[in-house]
Amino acid sequence: MKLCTICNKERAIVKIPSTLMSSCKECFYLHMETIVHNTITQNNLFKRGDKVAIAVSGGKDSTVLAHVMTTLNKRYDYGLDLCLLSVDEGITGYRDDSLETVKRNKIEYEIPLLIISYEELYGWTMDKIVKQIGMKNNCTFCGVFRRQALDRGAVLLGVNHIVTGHNADDIAETVLMNIMRGDFSRLQRCTAIQTATDETIPRSKPFKYTYEKEIVMYAYFKKLDYFSTECIYSPNAYRGHARVFLKDLESIRPSTILDIIHSGESYQALQEVKLNVPVKGKVVVGNCERCGYMSSNKLCKACVLLEGLNRGLPKLGIGNANKIRRMNDTGNETTPAIQNFNEVWFFVSYFSWLFQRLYLVQRLNKICLCTFIFPYNLATSRNSHLSLN
Repeated sequence: MKLCTICNKERAIVKIPSTLMSSCKECFYLHMETIVHNTITQNNLFKRGDKVAIAVSGGKDSTVLAHVMTTLNKRYDYGLDLCLLSVDEGITGYRDDSLETVKRNKIEYEIPLLIISYEELYGWTMDKIVKQIGMKNNCTFCGVFRRQALDRGAVLLGVNHIVTGHNADDIAETVLMNIMRGDFSRLQRCTAIQTATDETIPRSKPFKYTYEKEIVMYAYFKKLDYFSTECIYSPNAYRGHARVFLKDLESIRPSTILDIIHSGESYQALQEVKLNVPVKGKVVVGNCERCGYMSSNKLCKACVLLEGLNRGLPKLGIGNANKIRRMNDTGNETTPAIQNFNEVWFFVSYFSWLFQRLYLVQRLNKICLCTFIFPYNLATSRNSHLSLN
């Protein structure tokens, strides 16, 4: 029987992914909870008396986060007033089921719960957005809207802080994505443990150094109630490619995940301090002129995306955000620009439709010629051949 390498008493039943140490259940629980506790204390995420909203979706990460935060708050006497905050994106057959898990967790942990929806905030649901935009860029809309929805829900709850279940794998994937896209502006701030402005509520990631596999095993051995189905709109997400690459690297070198995070942190330290770059662990940004949400531009990404949706041009906000921001700057001059764009789009659509119809007619003519003329020519050639004989 192999003993736990931490206590040398109990039988080892699990290998800790980040260290590859064999451990018993209790030592594994203590190992993971200690990592989270050290992350909280070393980064001074909270102060006594803070009201903290735990962003929950019903999935493994947020469910374990709610359990661990409740446990640590009692064990180390943080003095925090905890509550649950959930966002309903309006995904039929997925989010409505996961919210039932959240409601059960509310009862189990005896923590207040607020559910806020896209429909209330934006007048759109993800089901409606996907019908407009398709399956390719839907995660862009959902991610932007969800982050803003959390802040708006936190204001309604009157909290001082928001914690999310982003784990080490998520952060390492984000670093890789920003490198592959050449987005060095985001690369400078994506590893920050805390994001805040003077006007917005701080958001932090207590699971920054906690592996996803550790969270899964913690939920499994603790028998926590969580929703395990993947979002029906996420299989085509760009993040999936970074995830597969990261898992391949992890299988070769388990410390790869933390190494990538530390690389991102080191990259920050080499840069000049400017707008939207972490300063002492915090990201300092500006505010949107329209809704007041934090933004590095005059309009935040959510307002840009909503502008495109409400104008019937959902893809206008993806990759063309500057165009909408310029339209917003010119005020009343935006209407002629949109009218001209609509006129051009109408003519392009019309000529595309006309070309398709002409092409179809041409194809039908060829079919008719092959159907009627070819048999006729074949028959006449046979008759001529017989007459010659």
